[in-house]
Amino acid sequence: MSQPKPVTILAIASYEKGHAFLRQAKKEGARVLLLTSQSLKDVNQFPRESLDDIFYMPDVNKQWNREDTLKAVSYLARTESIDRIVPLDDFDLELAAHLREHLRVPGLGESDTRFYRDKLAMRMRAAEAGLNIPPFVHILNHRKVAEYLEAVPGPWVLKPRLMAGAIGIRKINSATELWPVLEQMGDEQSYYLLEKYVPGEVYHVDSIVYQGEIRFAIASGYGRPPMDVSHQGGVFTSRILERRSAVEQKLIEKNRLVLGALGLVRGVSHTEYIIGREDGTVYFLETSARVGGAHIAELIEFATGINMWGEWARVEIAGGAEKYTPPVPRQDYAGLLVCLARQEHPDSSAYEDPEIVWRMDKKNHAGFIVKSASYRRVQELLESYAGRVVGDFLAVAPPKSRPTD
Repeated sequence: MSQPKPVTILAIASYEKGHAFLRQAKKEGARVLLLTSQSLKDVNQFPRESLDDIFYMPDVNKQWNREDTLKAVSYLARTESIDRIVPLDDFDLELAAHLREHLRVPGLGESDTRFYRDKLAMRMRAAEAGLNIPPFVHILNHRKVAEYLEAVPGPWVLKPRLMAGAIGIRKINSATELWPVLEQMGDEQSYYLLEKYVPGEVYHVDSIVYQGEIRFAIASGYGRPPMDVSHQGGVFTSRILERRSAVEQKLIEKNRLVLGALGLVRGVSHTEYIIGREDGTVYFLETSARVGGAHIAELIEFATGINMWGEWARVEIAGGAEKYTPPVPRQDYAGLLVCLARQEHPDSSAYEDPEIVWRMDKKNHAGFIVKSASYRRVQELLESYAGRVVGDFLAVAPPKSRPTD
Protein backbone atom coordinates (compact mmCIF):
# COMPACT_ATOMS: atom_id res chain seq x y z
CA MET A 1 0.00 0.00 0.00
CA SER A 2 1.49 3.38 -1.03
CA GLN A 3 2.22 5.98 1.61
CA PRO A 4 0.24 9.25 1.43
CA LYS A 5 2.13 12.11 -0.20
CA PRO A 6 3.45 14.57 2.41
CA VAL A 7 1.99 18.06 2.43
CA THR A 8 4.33 20.59 0.82
CA ILE A 9 4.33 23.98 2.52
CA LEU A 10 5.82 27.10 0.98
CA ALA A 11 6.50 29.49 3.88
CA ILE A 12 7.03 33.16 3.03
CA ALA A 13 9.09 35.33 5.37
CA SER A 14 10.38 38.74 4.35
CA TYR A 15 11.61 39.05 7.96
CA GLU A 16 13.27 36.37 10.05
CA LYS A 17 10.63 34.76 12.24
CA GLY A 18 8.49 31.64 12.56
CA HIS A 19 11.26 29.18 13.42
CA ALA A 20 8.91 27.11 15.56
CA PHE A 21 6.41 26.91 12.68
CA LEU A 22 9.08 25.51 10.35
CA ARG A 23 10.32 23.01 12.93
CA GLN A 24 6.83 21.76 13.77
CA ALA A 25 5.85 21.46 10.11
CA LYS A 26 8.89 19.27 9.46
CA LYS A 27 8.20 17.27 12.63
CA GLU A 28 4.67 16.63 11.35
CA GLY A 29 6.14 15.13 8.18
CA ALA A 30 5.61 18.04 5.79
CA ARG A 31 7.94 19.01 3.00
CA VAL A 32 9.00 22.53 4.00
CA LEU A 33 10.15 25.18 1.53
CA LEU A 34 11.06 28.72 2.57
CA LEU A 35 11.02 31.87 0.43
CA THR A 36 12.78 34.79 2.10
CA SER A 37 14.66 38.03 1.44
CA GLN A 38 18.02 38.09 -0.33
CA SER A 39 19.22 40.62 2.27
CA LEU A 40 18.88 37.92 4.95
CA LYS A 41 21.03 35.36 3.11
CA ASP A 42 24.22 35.88 5.08
CA VAL A 43 22.69 36.65 8.48
CA ASN A 44 19.54 34.58 8.94
CA GLN A 45 19.28 31.87 11.56
CA PHE A 46 16.37 29.94 10.05
CA PRO A 47 16.47 26.25 11.14
CA ARG A 48 18.04 24.78 8.01
CA GLU A 49 17.66 21.24 9.39
CA SER A 50 13.87 21.72 9.13
CA LEU A 51 13.93 23.04 5.55
CA ASP A 52 13.89 20.94 2.42
CA ASP A 53 14.98 23.98 0.44
CA ILE A 54 15.36 27.73 0.82
CA PHE A 55 14.99 30.37 -1.89
CA TYR A 56 15.83 34.07 -1.86
CA MET A 57 14.09 37.00 -3.53
CA PRO A 58 15.87 40.30 -4.28
CA ASP A 59 14.48 42.98 -1.99
CA VAL A 60 14.64 46.65 -1.09
CA ASN A 61 13.94 47.11 2.64
CA LYS A 62 12.40 43.60 2.66
CA GLN A 63 10.02 44.58 -0.16
CA TRP A 64 9.83 42.18 -3.10
CA ASN A 65 8.60 42.85 -6.62
CA ARG A 66 5.19 41.20 -6.65
CA GLU A 67 5.12 40.03 -10.25
CA ASP A 68 8.70 38.78 -10.13
CA THR A 69 7.79 36.77 -7.04
CA LEU A 70 4.71 35.32 -8.74
CA LYS A 71 6.83 34.24 -11.72
CA ALA A 72 9.50 32.76 -9.45
CA VAL A 73 6.97 30.74 -7.42
CA SER A 74 5.21 29.62 -10.61
CA TYR A 75 8.55 28.41 -11.93
CA LEU A 76 9.15 26.55 -8.66
CA ALA A 77 5.72 24.94 -9.01
CA ARG A 78 6.87 23.25 -12.24
CA THR A 79 8.79 20.79 -10.07
CA GLU A 80 7.15 21.20 -6.65
CA SER A 81 3.50 20.43 -5.94
CA ILE A 82 2.72 23.24 -3.47
CA ASP A 83 -0.17 22.40 -1.12
CA ARG A 84 -0.04 25.36 1.31
CA ILE A 85 1.33 28.91 1.13
CA VAL A 86 1.88 30.37 4.60
CA PRO A 87 3.01 33.97 5.32
CA LEU A 88 5.04 34.12 8.53
CA ASP A 89 4.91 37.92 8.83
CA ASP A 90 1.97 40.32 8.76
CA PHE A 91 3.49 42.16 5.79
CA ASP A 92 3.50 38.97 3.70
CA LEU A 93 -0.24 38.26 3.91
CA GLU A 94 -1.23 40.05 0.71
CA LEU A 95 1.58 38.44 -1.29
CA ALA A 96 0.65 34.98 -0.01
CA ALA A 97 -3.00 35.59 -0.94
CA HIS A 98 -1.96 36.76 -4.43
CA LEU A 99 0.09 33.59 -4.91
CA ARG A 100 -2.72 31.37 -3.64
CA GLU A 101 -5.16 32.95 -6.07
CA HIS A 102 -2.80 32.45 -9.00
CA LEU A 103 -1.76 28.89 -8.16
CA ARG A 104 -5.25 27.99 -6.84
CA VAL A 105 -3.87 26.86 -3.50
CA PRO A 106 -6.40 26.71 -0.61
CA GLY A 107 -6.41 29.39 2.06
CA LEU A 108 -7.31 33.07 2.41
CA GLY A 109 -7.71 34.78 -0.96
CA GLU A 110 -7.05 38.44 -1.65
CA SER A 111 -10.50 39.75 -0.66
CA ASP A 112 -10.70 37.77 2.59
CA THR A 113 -7.12 38.70 3.50
CA ARG A 114 -8.25 42.35 3.58
CA PHE A 115 -10.19 41.61 6.77
CA TYR A 116 -6.93 40.71 8.55
CA ARG A 117 -4.61 43.36 7.08
CA ASP A 118 -6.69 46.39 6.10
CA LYS A 119 -7.81 48.36 9.16
CA LEU A 120 -10.61 49.91 7.11
CA ALA A 121 -11.95 46.61 5.74
CA MET A 122 -11.98 44.93 9.16
CA ARG A 123 -13.80 47.90 10.71
CA MET A 124 -16.42 48.00 7.98
CA ARG A 125 -17.10 44.26 8.34
CA ALA A 126 -17.28 44.57 12.14
CA ALA A 127 -19.68 47.53 11.82
CA GLU A 128 -21.89 45.53 9.44
CA ALA A 129 -22.03 42.77 12.07
CA GLY A 130 -23.15 45.25 14.75
CA LEU A 131 -19.97 45.02 16.82
CA ASN A 132 -18.75 47.88 19.01
CA ILE A 133 -15.98 49.86 17.31
CA PRO A 134 -14.77 53.43 17.82
CA PRO A 135 -16.43 55.77 15.27
CA PHE A 136 -14.22 56.10 12.16
CA VAL A 137 -14.10 57.60 8.69
CA HIS A 138 -12.10 56.71 5.60
CA ILE A 139 -9.82 59.54 4.47
CA LEU A 140 -11.33 59.68 1.00
CA ASN A 141 -14.24 62.08 0.54
CA HIS A 142 -13.39 65.41 2.20
CA ARG A 143 -17.03 66.36 2.74
CA LYS A 144 -17.61 63.14 4.68
CA VAL A 145 -14.41 63.72 6.65
CA ALA A 146 -15.60 67.23 7.57
CA GLU A 147 -19.00 65.89 8.62
CA TYR A 148 -17.28 63.27 10.77
CA LEU A 149 -15.14 65.93 12.48
CA GLU A 150 -18.30 67.88 13.30
CA ALA A 151 -20.16 64.84 14.64
CA VAL A 152 -17.38 63.04 16.54
CA PRO A 153 -15.47 65.09 19.14
CA GLY A 154 -11.68 64.75 19.16
CA PRO A 155 -9.09 63.70 19.83
CA TRP A 156 -8.74 61.13 17.05
CA VAL A 157 -6.05 58.81 15.73
CA LEU A 158 -4.95 58.79 12.10
CA LYS A 159 -4.12 55.22 11.15
CA PRO A 160 -2.47 53.73 8.06
CA ARG A 161 -4.71 50.97 6.74
CA LEU A 162 -1.96 48.47 5.93
CA MET A 163 0.67 48.85 8.65
CA ALA A 164 0.93 46.51 11.64
CA GLY A 165 0.41 47.35 15.29
CA ALA A 166 1.11 50.96 16.23
CA ILE A 167 3.44 51.69 13.29
CA GLY A 168 2.59 54.97 11.57
CA ILE A 169 -0.30 55.89 13.88
CA ARG A 170 -0.63 59.57 14.75
CA LYS A 171 -2.80 61.30 17.35
CA ILE A 172 -4.80 64.29 16.07
CA ASN A 173 -6.23 66.82 18.52
CA SER A 174 -8.18 69.23 16.29
CA ALA A 175 -9.57 69.69 12.78
CA THR A 176 -7.11 72.53 12.18
CA GLU A 177 -4.31 70.06 12.95
CA LEU A 178 -5.70 67.38 10.61
CA TRP A 179 -6.15 69.24 7.31
CA PRO A 180 -2.50 70.32 6.86
CA VAL A 181 -1.43 66.73 7.62
CA LEU A 182 -3.75 65.43 4.91
CA GLU A 183 -2.47 68.07 2.49
CA GLN A 184 1.08 66.83 3.04
CA MET A 185 -0.03 63.26 2.34
CA GLY A 186 -1.26 64.14 -1.12
CA ASP A 187 -2.31 61.05 -3.05
CA GLU A 188 -1.53 58.79 -0.07
CA GLN A 189 -4.61 60.00 1.86
CA SER A 190 -6.86 57.12 0.82
CA TYR A 191 -4.51 54.67 2.56
CA TYR A 192 -5.56 56.11 5.94
CA LEU A 193 -8.57 56.27 8.23
CA LEU A 194 -9.43 58.53 11.14
CA GLU A 195 -10.81 57.01 14.32
CA LYS A 196 -12.13 58.35 17.62
CA TYR A 197 -9.47 58.09 20.32
CA VAL A 198 -10.98 56.07 23.16
CA PRO A 199 -9.04 56.26 26.45
CA GLY A 200 -8.96 52.96 28.27
CA GLU A 201 -7.14 49.71 28.88
CA VAL A 202 -5.96 47.76 25.81
CA TYR A 203 -6.12 43.96 25.66
CA HIS A 204 -5.35 41.19 23.20
CA VAL A 205 -6.87 37.77 22.62
CA ASP A 206 -4.77 35.15 20.84
CA SER A 207 -6.66 32.33 19.17
CA ILE A 208 -6.34 29.08 17.24
CA VAL A 209 -9.21 28.50 14.80
CA TYR A 210 -10.02 25.27 12.98
CA GLN A 211 -12.98 24.80 10.65
CA GLY A 212 -14.51 28.03 11.87
CA GLU A 213 -14.37 27.00 15.54
CA ILE A 214 -12.13 28.64 18.11
CA ARG A 215 -10.19 25.71 19.57
CA PHE A 216 -8.06 27.81 21.92
CA ALA A 217 -8.17 31.44 23.06
CA ILE A 218 -6.34 33.29 25.79
CA ALA A 219 -6.84 36.89 26.92
CA SER A 220 -4.04 39.20 28.02
CA GLY A 221 -3.74 42.85 28.99
CA TYR A 222 -1.11 45.43 28.11
CA GLY A 223 0.36 47.55 30.87
CA ARG A 224 0.30 50.67 28.67
CA PRO A 225 -1.37 50.91 25.26
CA PRO A 226 1.14 49.87 22.56
CA MET A 227 0.51 53.18 20.75
CA ASP A 228 1.62 55.11 23.84
CA VAL A 229 4.80 53.04 24.18
CA SER A 230 5.53 53.39 20.46
CA HIS A 231 5.08 57.18 20.45
CA GLN A 232 6.26 58.20 23.90
CA GLY A 233 8.73 55.45 24.71
CA GLY A 234 8.76 53.49 27.91
CA VAL A 235 8.32 49.92 29.02
CA PHE A 236 6.13 47.46 27.11
CA THR A 237 4.35 44.88 29.27
CA SER A 238 1.63 42.32 28.83
CA ARG A 239 0.27 39.67 31.19
CA ILE A 240 -2.20 36.81 31.05
CA LEU A 241 -5.52 37.90 32.58
CA GLU A 242 -6.98 36.23 35.63
CA ARG A 243 -8.99 33.29 34.35
CA ARG A 244 -12.77 33.39 34.78
CA SER A 245 -12.58 37.06 35.77
CA ALA A 246 -15.32 39.32 34.41
CA VAL A 247 -12.89 41.09 32.05
CA GLU A 248 -11.47 37.84 30.70
CA GLN A 249 -14.92 36.42 30.03
CA LYS A 250 -16.10 39.58 28.25
CA LEU A 251 -13.04 39.58 26.01
CA ILE A 252 -13.30 35.87 25.15
CA GLU A 253 -16.95 36.32 24.18
CA LYS A 254 -16.26 39.46 22.13
CA ASN A 255 -13.43 37.63 20.39
CA ARG A 256 -15.79 34.82 19.42
CA LEU A 257 -18.14 37.32 17.81
CA VAL A 258 -15.36 39.18 16.00
CA LEU A 259 -13.69 36.12 14.47
CA GLY A 260 -17.09 34.74 13.53
CA ALA A 261 -18.01 38.00 11.78
CA LEU A 262 -14.71 38.15 9.90
CA GLY A 263 -15.02 34.51 8.83
CA LEU A 264 -11.66 33.03 9.78
CA VAL A 265 -11.85 29.32 8.90
CA ARG A 266 -8.41 27.98 9.82
CA GLY A 267 -5.34 29.55 11.34
CA VAL A 268 -4.24 31.72 14.22
CA SER A 269 -5.24 35.23 15.18
CA HIS A 270 -3.97 38.08 17.35
CA THR A 271 -6.84 40.49 18.03
CA GLU A 272 -6.81 43.72 20.05
CA TYR A 273 -9.58 45.34 22.08
CA ILE A 274 -9.98 48.38 24.30
CA ILE A 275 -12.32 48.71 27.26
CA GLY A 276 -13.39 52.35 27.39
CA ARG A 277 -12.54 54.11 30.61
CA GLU A 278 -15.68 56.23 30.47
CA ASP A 279 -18.34 53.67 29.46
CA GLY A 280 -16.81 50.23 30.18
CA THR A 281 -17.62 49.09 26.64
CA VAL A 282 -15.41 46.50 24.93
CA TYR A 283 -14.43 47.97 21.55
CA PHE A 284 -12.85 45.96 18.74
CA LEU A 285 -9.63 47.64 17.55
CA GLU A 286 -7.98 45.35 15.02
CA THR A 287 -7.20 41.75 14.19
CA SER A 288 -4.72 39.68 12.20
CA ALA A 289 -4.29 36.19 10.79
CA ARG A 290 -0.89 35.59 12.36
CA VAL A 291 0.89 34.87 15.61
CA GLY A 292 1.20 37.89 17.90
CA GLY A 293 4.54 39.69 17.77
CA ALA A 294 6.68 41.32 20.46
CA HIS A 295 7.31 37.92 22.15
CA ILE A 296 3.64 37.37 22.92
CA ALA A 297 3.99 33.80 21.58
CA GLU A 298 6.59 33.09 24.27
CA LEU A 299 4.36 34.67 26.93
CA ILE A 300 1.52 32.33 25.98
CA GLU A 301 3.75 29.26 25.81
CA PHE A 302 5.20 29.78 29.28
CA ALA A 303 1.72 30.19 30.76
CA THR A 304 -0.04 27.38 28.89
CA GLY A 305 2.54 25.12 27.24
CA ILE A 306 0.95 25.92 23.85
CA ASN A 307 3.30 27.16 21.15
CA MET A 308 1.19 29.27 18.78
CA TRP A 309 3.66 28.88 15.91
CA GLY A 310 3.77 25.11 16.26
CA GLU A 311 -0.02 24.80 16.49
CA TRP A 312 -0.39 26.98 13.40
CA ALA A 313 1.76 24.47 11.53
CA ARG A 314 -0.42 21.60 12.75
CA VAL A 315 -3.57 23.46 11.65
CA GLU A 316 -2.12 24.11 8.19
CA ILE A 317 -1.12 20.48 7.71
CA ALA A 318 -4.49 19.18 8.90
CA GLY A 319 -6.02 21.52 6.33
CA GLY A 320 -9.64 20.70 7.11
CA ALA A 321 -9.22 17.10 5.95
CA GLU A 322 -7.85 15.75 9.25
CA LYS A 323 -8.88 16.17 12.87
CA TYR A 324 -7.11 18.84 14.89
CA THR A 325 -7.11 19.27 18.66
CA PRO A 326 -4.71 21.60 20.49
CA PRO A 327 -2.89 20.39 23.60
CA VAL A 328 -4.65 20.77 26.94
CA PRO A 329 -3.34 24.13 28.22
CA ARG A 330 -1.66 24.56 31.58
CA GLN A 331 -3.27 27.12 33.85
CA ASP A 332 -0.20 29.10 34.93
CA TYR A 333 0.14 32.86 34.63
CA ALA A 334 2.91 34.78 32.90
CA GLY A 335 3.96 38.36 32.32
CA LEU A 336 6.18 39.94 29.66
CA LEU A 337 8.33 43.07 29.91
CA VAL A 338 10.47 44.57 27.11
CA CYS A 339 12.22 47.92 26.70
CA LEU A 340 14.88 49.59 24.60
CA ALA A 341 18.18 49.71 26.49
CA ARG A 342 20.95 52.30 26.60
CA GLN A 343 23.50 49.50 26.77
CA GLU A 344 24.32 47.39 23.71
CA HIS A 345 24.34 44.25 25.87
CA PRO A 346 22.47 45.06 29.11
CA ASP A 347 23.38 43.02 32.18
CA SER A 348 20.20 41.78 33.86
CA SER A 349 21.90 39.52 36.40
CA ALA A 350 20.65 41.68 39.28
CA TYR A 351 17.14 40.45 38.49
CA GLU A 352 17.21 37.15 40.34
CA ASP A 353 13.64 36.13 41.13
CA PRO A 354 13.03 32.42 40.50
CA GLU A 355 9.89 33.26 38.52
CA ILE A 356 12.04 34.57 35.64
CA VAL A 357 11.82 31.95 32.87
CA TRP A 358 13.10 33.95 29.88
CA ARG A 359 15.53 36.81 29.32
CA MET A 360 15.75 38.82 26.13
CA ASP A 361 18.95 38.37 24.12
CA LYS A 362 18.96 41.23 21.62
CA LYS A 363 21.22 44.24 21.18
CA ASN A 364 20.01 47.36 22.98
CA HIS A 365 17.00 45.59 24.47
CA ALA A 366 16.17 44.30 27.94
CA GLY A 367 13.30 41.98 28.67
CA PHE A 368 11.90 39.21 30.85
CA ILE A 369 9.08 36.75 31.07
CA VAL A 370 7.99 35.72 34.55
CA LYS A 371 5.78 32.74 35.32
CA SER A 372 3.83 31.74 38.42
CA ALA A 373 0.77 29.79 39.46
CA SER A 374 -0.33 33.06 41.08
CA TYR A 375 -1.84 35.86 39.01
CA ARG A 376 -1.10 38.32 41.83
CA ARG A 377 2.60 37.34 41.95
CA VAL A 378 2.99 38.00 38.22
CA GLN A 379 1.37 41.40 38.69
CA GLU A 380 3.71 42.26 41.56
CA LEU A 381 6.81 41.32 39.59
CA LEU A 382 5.78 43.26 36.47
CA GLU A 383 5.05 46.38 38.49
CA SER A 384 8.37 46.10 40.33
CA TYR A 385 10.42 45.46 37.20
CA ALA A 386 8.70 48.20 35.18
CA GLY A 387 9.97 50.72 37.71
CA ARG A 388 13.47 49.24 38.03
CA VAL A 389 14.29 48.94 34.32
CA VAL A 390 13.63 52.66 33.79
CA GLY A 391 16.69 53.48 35.87
CA ASP A 392 18.75 50.45 34.89
CA PHE A 393 18.27 50.24 31.14
CA LEU A 394 15.57 52.38 29.50
CA ALA A 395 16.33 54.29 26.31
CA VAL A 396 13.80 56.13 24.14
CA ALA A 397 13.78 56.16 20.32
CA PRO A 398 11.54 57.97 17.80
CA PRO A 399 8.34 56.10 16.87
CA LYS A 400 8.48 53.76 13.87
CA SER A 401 7.06 54.97 10.58
CA ARG A 402 7.73 51.65 8.83
CA PRO A 403 8.58 48.08 9.87
CA THR A 404 12.10 47.13 10.93
CA ASP A 405 13.79 43.83 11.64
